[in-house]
Amino acid sequence: MDDQLVNVSESSALGAIEIAPEVIEVIAGIAVSEVSGVADMRGNFATGVAEKLGKKSRGKGVKVDLMEEGVVIEAYVVMDYGISIPEAAGAIQDNTRQALENMTNLTVKEVNVHVVGVQIEGKEADTGD
Repeated sequence: MDDQLVNVSESSALGAIEIAPEVIEVIAGIAVSEVSGVADMRGNFATGVAEKLGKKSRGKGVKVDLMEEGVVIEAYVVMDYGISIPEAAGAIQDNTRQALENMTNLTVKEVNVHVVGVQIEGKEADTGD
């Protein structure tokens, strides 16, 4: 992910508004986790170690790509067993797009949902990745 700030509006007499990519990750992560049927989100090794040490990672399981046409979000989720995955994935896409457009005024080009596991009654059935 880029370490650059995203300019979300034209500069005015008062100055410019810029948002760090990490903020976009956090907004998207919260929007994804609010959807019914999402059991967990899958992060990388570093976020797993940080959580073991007590640090909560709100952007866990979300990757943000900043493009000229808009923002592309990749969400990696573990779903609850027994729910309709296509319906839940559609709800994730809608909720994430709405949250980002309302809070940041950025154009969301894509919200890609990757189901990486299914949680069965407290246990997780992983895909083997």
